[in-house]
Amino acid sequence: MASLMSFYSLIRPFIFALDAETAHRLSLKALHLSPLRGVRPSHPVLASRVAGLEFPNPVGLAAGYDKDAEVPAQMLGMGFGFVEVGTLTPLPQSGNPQPRLFRLVEDRAVINRMGFNNGGQHAAMPRLARVQGRGIIGINIGANKDAVDRIADYATGVARMAPLASYLTVNISSPNTPGLRALQDEAALRDLLAAVRAALPKQAPPVFLKVAPDLEAADIEAIARLSMGQVDALIVSNTTISRPALASRHAGETGGLSGAPLCALAQARMADFYRATGGQLPLIGAGGIATAEQAYARIRAGASLIQLYSALVYDGPGLARRINKGLAKLLIRDGFSTIADAVGVDAR
Repeated sequence: MASLMSFYSLIRPFIFALDAETAHRLSLKALHLSPLRGVRPSHPVLASRVAGLEFPNPVGLAAGYDKDAEVPAQMLGMGFGFVEVGTLTPLPQSGNPQPRLFRLVEDRAVINRMGFNNGGQHAAMPRLARVQGRGIIGINIGANKDAVDRIADYATGVARMAPLASYLTVNISSPNTPGLRALQDEAALRDLLAAVRAALPKQAPPVFLKVAPDLEAADIEAIARLSMGQVDALIVSNTTISRPALASRHAGETGGLSGAPLCALAQARMADFYRATGGQLPLIGAGGIATAEQAYARIRAGASLIQLYSALVYDGPGLARRINKGLAKLLIRDGFSTIADAVGVDAR
């Protein structure tokens, strides 16, 4: 792991000389050409059962990196306990005009306004069929930008992708599809969740709902109330449209902000949702996590699992293993025999 991290630190200046989206595509090509690594066993203290699934460790790859399900098996070989692909929409779409992905190096952050660019669900299905059984691979689904009925798009995605998914994530929290976040409003969310449940096949995977960090207290209470019994977990949270103090020249770009500046906001939302759900619904923490200490804090605030993406840009492919190693030490240090024992201890 140390050699992998050292190698990345050497090549990072060359990668950062490229624009962010070109570098991202090259990383996918490199992974596609690399030999598949076997999934190494994790420390037993890191294993957990969440939403009926057995996770070898709690560190997941968030949606957005592997939009078209090109390299999920390769990412599992990097030490991730689970991988989420997508966002996949019913029809292919090119997304927003370029440039649309920006590194904020001074802030260890990223701003994106990708706009659900992907080749569509049908194109990804054969690739997902080939990796079934290799590990936990979730599928993040969304609606097409020009869909007349976005709820119908989600129902289509659920019915189509459920047979291939370890779990499904209903993504209504991206800020880069105009009007999409309105589906978090109480009446719209009630209709959406009813349509999703109706579209699920009999042998259905768990369904997760991904929410935004930019929510008021009333929104959090409503989402928590409507989600109970309708979804199997909440992912807290997506990127933010807020702008804390930023040093980068790209600070004024529109889109969703992720990375280090999101950490405190996402941590606060995790504690809010844990209290709002009374600890009765599994929560997955995403946003600004780059270290074992930050992962541990998110778990203690209520997360059963965590996800990361932007930190990989700065720390490279050895990050998942490094966080897992540190997280196991922290759990053992504090006398926890399982992750489940630590979930929410600071929010109870």
